[in-house]
Amino acid sequence: MCRLGRVSRAGFYRGWEERAPQEAELALRATVQQVVLAHRRRYGYRRVLRDLRNSGVTIGKARLQRIMREDNLLAVRHRKYILTTESQHEYEAYLNLASRMTLSGINQLWIADITYIRLQQEFVYLAVVLDRFSRKAIGWALDKTLASRLVVDALQSAIANRRPAPGLVHHSDRGVQYACADYIQLLKAHGIVPSMSRPANPYDNAACESFMKTLKQEEIYCNRYRDFPELSAHVEEFLERYYNQQRLHSALGYRTPEEFEQSYSIEAGGPIQIAATVTFTVPAATDAET
Repeated sequence: MCRLGRVSRAGFYRGWEERAPQEAELALRATVQQVVLAHRRRYGYRRVLRDLRNSGVTIGKARLQRIMREDNLLAVRHRKYILTTESQHEYEAYLNLASRMTLSGINQLWIADITYIRLQQEFVYLAVVLDRFSRKAIGWALDKTLASRLVVDALQSAIANRRPAPGLVHHSDRGVQYACADYIQLLKAHGIVPSMSRPANPYDNAACESFMKTLKQEEIYCNRYRDFPELSAHVEEFLERYYNQQRLHSALGYRTPEEFEQSYSIEAGGPIQIAATVTFTVPAATDAET
């Protein structure tokens, strides 16, 4: 080739070495853009880095951050939190069992919460139920009211999807929706044990709070919804297809909830439900009691 083109071999390799790094940089930037845009700019650099490495692309953290910053590919983040919990009611509050549990499989502990979503002319509300072991969204419901039917519909969806054995623990805050008679009756009818956070302590349900933050930042705040049907379609796509099947979770070893549950099922030899371990702290006896 050099002889036919009347170019010296040294000149050819010198020119190749000058162009190759630029072409490699452009190819890498294109790959990063594909990953970021495929996830609609929901991923921060950590998940983009893991996704690239899973695909066999070698890149360092600092270089990836520089590319995402220069190409305006940083994750979209926004805004404030509005309280939706009304805990001043006359219904019974239940002991916090979630903090005492050591999980070993799915359908041992479900966690639930409610959040608001603003449309152009109204507010609507979303109730979700997650499996705490895999963080998978297993039930959800949208409604224009905070009445008990919102959380009841979400729970019925989760029960229909998972068909849990008796003994499952359901954890939520002390909101009136979760403490009302309709909800507690539905739990007990399926052998599900209620558990509630301590008053004014959102950290007791931190995993569900974290999920709501992810939902808001990666879906809700990134879009403007015209009406209820459009919002419902977006929420379904995010929960059922993106969050459960595509989004990598750092807490799950950078696997999706679906992948995590499948790997657990294989390791356990099938979808066997193993009981969780519950621990209770017994106060030390005083000298008088002894």
